[in-house]
Amino acid sequence: MAVVLGATGCPQSQNTVAASANQAGGQAQDSDPANANLAPTDAGSGAQAPAAGYAQQASQPSYTTSNNNYQPNQQDEQDSGYGAQPVYYSSQAPPPLPQYQQPEAPGDGYLWTPGYWAWASGGYYWVPGAWVQAPYEGALWTPGYWGYYHNNYRFYRGYWGRHIGFYGGVDYGFGYIGFGYQGGYWGGGHFNYNRSVNNVNVSVMRNVYNYNVPNRNDNRVSFNGGSGGVQMRARPAELAAFHEQHAAPMQAQMQNERAASANRAQFANVNHGQPASAAMARPLAADRNVRVPAALPVRNMAVQQRQAAQPQQQREAIQQQQQRQAVQQQQQRQAAQPQQQREAVQQQQQRQAVQQQQQRQAAQPQQRQAAPQQQQQRQAQPQQQQRQAQPQQQQRQAQPQQQQRQAQPQQQQRQAQPQQQQRQAHPQQQQRQAQPQQQQRQAQPQQQHEAPQQEEHKK
Repeated sequence: MAVVLGATGCPQSQNTVAASANQAGGQAQDSDPANANLAPTDAGSGAQAPAAGYAQQASQPSYTTSNNNYQPNQQDEQDSGYGAQPVYYSSQAPPPLPQYQQPEAPGDGYLWTPGYWAWASGGYYWVPGAWVQAPYEGALWTPGYWGYYHNNYRFYRGYWGRHIGFYGGVDYGFGYIGFGYQGGYWGGGHFNYNRSVNNVNVSVMRNVYNYNVPNRNDNRVSFNGGSGGVQMRARPAELAAFHEQHAAPMQAQMQNERAASANRAQFANVNHGQPASAAMARPLAADRNVRVPAALPVRNMAVQQRQAAQPQQQREAIQQQQQRQAVQQQQQRQAAQPQQQREAVQQQQQRQAVQQQQQRQAAQPQQRQAAPQQQQQRQAQPQQQQRQAQPQQQQRQAQPQQQQRQAQPQQQQRQAQPQQQQRQAHPQQQQRQAQPQQQQRQAQPQQQHEAPQQEEHKK
């Protein structure tokens, strides 16, 4: 994994750099595959960048704070924006560019967009750099820049296009050295990253190459023109790219700028040129409705032509480097096999443990269902035994009752014998009792007959 420091700063000193149509940023046109990022120019057109000084602007642009539908116009190309409409104005020069580390590239198809100073009523604030998903295959990002013109510093917003345009000669680092873009190029249906200027993980990213980009920065100047600024004019390839079809910054990029403007820690008068967040850790997503330029196939053909024109030695060097990377990757895969085997065994054991756990869990409901049945059976056994014992108990209880019922007639007979004897003796007793009464009744007439006689005898 490469760790790329933010070597942001000025690509040149305060001395004027006169750029002509034959200049190519100090590199031969066929030495770097990323030179395909430059727009092709017509050698017979005679297009030349202005050599020195600034011409008077034909019309004064109006102030605006945002420009989501930015398109270049046809104003006088002698001013610092070459006809572009500024979006910020300031009477003070922007602070020097801070130094920071680039986050790791998130994956294929993401381009680095460097951070920059923006302006608000509270002063300059830093918009963090970010990896941004390209809106379409072949899209390249031209950064915005500050340019000095008519005693004002003006910010010209960046844009998406098929080639890299003029961004004031400001060395933003990470492949944006002030002219063109040496951070990578499109080819083979994907973006190829130059690992010498980008933080890429070669064990994850396959479309990687290595091309040494000279370090040109010395004082981190952040603006073009004026006193202390970068004295560089647009080259013909940059002017050609400027007149191609562009796409404005995407919504995620504008949201990144708005979020920075709301964070006081990003303002230079608070952080003294060292912003709290110099780069975004998370990448930014692309808009899905960006119009793809119609000339894209022509541009791809130009890329193929430039790649085919590379020296044989350079192609062989790239192939050798790819072979070395393939060998290293093979070795890494072989070294990872024992670890993978151990991990496979652990995963198998974990799966078996999970299956056993699931089996135990599946058996628990059955056990819970069987437990009430067993309990009911245990409870039913005494009841059944009681039911079985009840007839026997009833039989035992019935035996004394039956014996009592059998004994009752005998007892009644025994009880009836005295009663019968009494009934038989009763007439005799009555007779015996009646005899005296009868004798008395028989004696009464005699007594009555004798009584007058006695009374008469007394007289």
